[in-house]
Amino acid sequence: MPAPSPRSVRDPDATVARIAAAIGEPARARILYCLMANRARTATELAAIADVTPSTASVHLARLKAEALVKVSVQGKHRYYSIADADVAKVLESLSVLAGGPRDAFVPSTPEHLRAARTCYDHIAGTLGVALHDRLTALACIAPDAHGASDAYLLTPKGEKLFVGLGIDVPTLRATRRRFGYACLDWSERRSHIGGAIGAALLELALRKRWVAHERETRALRVTPLGERELAGTFGLKLT
Repeated sequence: MPAPSPRSVRDPDATVARIAAAIGEPARARILYCLMANRARTATELAAIADVTPSTASVHLARLKAEALVKVSVQGKHRYYSIADADVAKVLESLSVLAGGPRDAFVPSTPEHLRAARTCYDHIAGTLGVALHDRLTALACIAPDAHGASDAYLLTPKGEKLFVGLGIDVPTLRATRRRFGYACLDWSERRSHIGGAIGAALLELALRKRWVAHERETRALRVTPLGERELAGTFGLKLT
């Protein structure tokens, strides 16, 4: 049985304070938001991104690992860092929303290539992610889960039929230990996109079918011409 996360065994108040302090240092925040692209990075790469020396980056990464905010995998001589789990990613996205502050009329200042479509850990965010959320809601493919948390979603019979038709293994999604689906408040749009296993399945599908492609060295996603056609045909989603 795996050891419990440090986040689950400490005094709750002290844990909140330690995690907040770990995220709150600017270089560590840059490291975490870089890893939100769900691509593992070496300490050397993260040092350059955080604009600190390699030795300082190692200290920061040790702190983030101690607070279970990042995890490490070893391949040969290299150690690769990534976001610990979807819960950490959700907190970071929510902090981005909070950092924007209250607005009488929200005017996004997010760079256009990130606002249009990007990854939020392992699901689709930005205008595309919100549009997918809205279309699946309008098509009655997802619905609030009355037996779950206030932001939880379930797949309706219609939604399950759509997912299965697209080649998504719904029983396997339900068997995972992560949340099945939830409304994730979008940093740039200030509206919800779909998180959880459902959201991850949609991103994996879009990448596999080449509806979207990763932009190099960034969280941005590019919708391909094929993707524009398939998103319109499958979901009735017109992007232009």
